[in-house]
Amino acid sequence: MTKKLFEINPDLDRAALARRFAEHTRVQVRDFLTRETAEEIRMILSQATPWGLAMQADGSGFEGPQQILPQDMRSPDGQQRAQAIGQATQDAAARGDYAFRFAQYPILQAVQENWSPDSPHELLLEYINAPEFLQLARDITGFDDLVKADGQATLFAKQQFLGRHIDSHVAEGWKVAYVMNFAVDDWHPDWGGYLQFLDEEGDIVEGFRPRFNALNLFAVPQAHSVSFVAPFAPVGRYAITGWLRDR
Repeated sequence: MTKKLFEINPDLDRAALARRFAEHTRVQVRDFLTRETAEEIRMILSQATPWGLAMQADGSGFEGPQQILPQDMRSPDGQQRAQAIGQATQDAAARGDYAFRFAQYPILQAVQENWSPDSPHELLLEYINAPEFLQLARDITGFDDLVKADGQATLFAKQQFLGRHIDSHVAEGWKVAYVMNFAVDDWHPDWGGYLQFLDEEGDIVEGFRPRFNALNLFAVPQAHSVSFVAPFAPVGRYAITGWLRDR
């Protein structure tokens, strides 16, 4: 492992990024970490992360977020439940109801429940809450009251997606959503998995390709989705995601 797991690129033009965020309430920060540390994080996500599933299927009996924890994925009951909810997400999406399904490792939950003390995931959460990253987020967004962040590792594999929603948990302190992308190099546009922003009529007004070592920041609430990952896409849309909070 590298001496430093999370090192912010010192050459970022924070003023230019701040102007972009102020104008559009969202920005993609490319090459936000040094290449060496970004590659180390991608290795952790691709080779050292026990994946579970996160799913939701409104209108089907599976309203609200549903978790299949990594340890449950190995049991017949867990696999059966995953299959049932997975089918429900497809049916819900076909009706136009809110739905999502993607692979997940809930880092904050793992830390709180002491799943794997001193794991690299625990260290990553510490870095995300360290002064260096929080100050980068404050500098770009202009929100000086950001004080902490939660986090989860995500993997959007074939036929996974996140339906349109707005992240309206303002009462819980959510101010800015973040997505740290560690996808395979040269993710092809045909593979899907784009972070998309939509207007009130459902038109896509902007989309961010899941570029390796790119940080997406956007103010919430704001309508967005992750587009369906194509059946022929390689496994590799890795990310760390969460919300920066003011409390």
